Amino acid sequence: MSTTRLAQAVAFATLGASLTLPSLAHAEFIKDSKASLELRNFYMNRDFRNSAADKQSKAEEWAQGAILKIESGFTEGTVGFGLDAYAGLGLKLDSSDDRAGTGLLPNSFNNEGPGEYSEATAALKVKMSKTVAKVGGLMPKLPIVSSGDSRLLPQVFNGGMINSQEIDGLSLNGGQLREVNFRNSTDSQDITATNFSGTNFPGVQSDRYNFAGGDYKFNSGNTTVGLWYGELEDIYDQKLYNLVHIQPIGDWKLGANLAYFDSQDNGKKLAGKLDNDLTSVNLWAGLGAHTFRLGYQEVGGDNAFPFLSETDPYIVNYLQILDFTRKDEKSWQARYDINFATYGVPGLTAFVRYVTGDGFEVANQNGKEWERDLDISYVVQEGPLKNLGVRWRNAMVRSDASTGELDENRLIVSYSIPLL
Repeated sequence: MSTTRLAQAVAFATLGASLTLPSLAHAEFIKDSKASLELRNFYMNRDFRNSAADKQSKAEEWAQGAILKIESGFTEGTVGFGLDAYAGLGLKLDSSDDRAGTGLLPNSFNNEGPGEYSEATAALKVKMSKTVAKVGGLMPKLPIVSSGDSRLLPQVFNGGMINSQEIDGLSLNGGQLREVNFRNSTDSQDITATNFSGTNFPGVQSDRYNFAGGDYKFNSGNTTVGLWYGELEDIYDQKLYNLVHIQPIGDWKLGANLAYFDSQDNGKKLAGKLDNDLTSVNLWAGLGAHTFRLGYQEVGGDNAFPFLSETDPYIVNYLQILDFTRKDEKSWQARYDINFATYGVPGLTAFVRYVTGDGFEVANQNGKEWERDLDISYVVQEGPLKNLGVRWRNAMVRSDASTGELDENRLIVSYSIPLL
């Protein structure tokens, strides 16, 4: 049954592209096409360090994923047409009612769920000059909205978006997202957001997320300024101001990424009154194989920082488990990265980081929390196993808030196979 479902998902994703080929089989459409199949084996163990008989002590699951992505080129002519397709299949390898809920599979505590799930979507695209518009299944990777991919299958939105790069150095973007297929779900649903006054507004959702903005690179590409706007209709809207600068000095490479978010309630205020600002500062210095980073994040206003559920917000202290976005929270990060290619082991990288936050309120007292992450990755660079990757992600969390104490391990083995 599992092999059959994978074949069906792959066939569905490729069918749309194949149907267009007879009439659109021009050189660029075929020559510029690319396709890949990623096999992702994912084990996750989250220890809640809780021995109470009526509570879940840990979440532990093992699953196999298959991710097919196809991107066509464009037909010839002033206006070119193309098609992007995606299909995903998730298979349960190990789970149980008392260990479910890692986010790898469509289940929850006390219900280990189905043995498999699949999804497929496609997006039509049109290109004129240096402007591309897409309608259908989207995985945007923009500062204002970035689809998440931290579990077995990626998060996918339905909607439309446009990118224009007619002016050198200037990239403009805009669009509307109507639905979301979450990372452990097979169906599309209205869009939700996090951090609304604790649990006072559960299930608040909207069928429109509008966004616009862009960035401009200058100073030989070393400096980038960005201005973005996002609106989850009738819930909140948000402005993002961004500055990135990279400065080589001798053998060193110095960098800074400054981001400021201004958020407030919108329209019908389905999540109540909202007023928030967040400042994110990321500084780094690199020398050879080594990169040293310092981060600071401060949450201001009357609420926690809002962002779309399961997306990756453009903030420095969004980590493996915590995001340090509670009301009034201030957090600091120290991180060290190393690339072992300098020492004769290309493909091997690692980093360790520590973030501590405080200033938020818990039971009328000043709350504190911290997270320590260790991340080691290796990707085979050549030979018959080229593109085989192994990644170990280890995290420890200690928090005065409801997160409590957590120890977590994720082991991900992936193999990317180019098909075109």
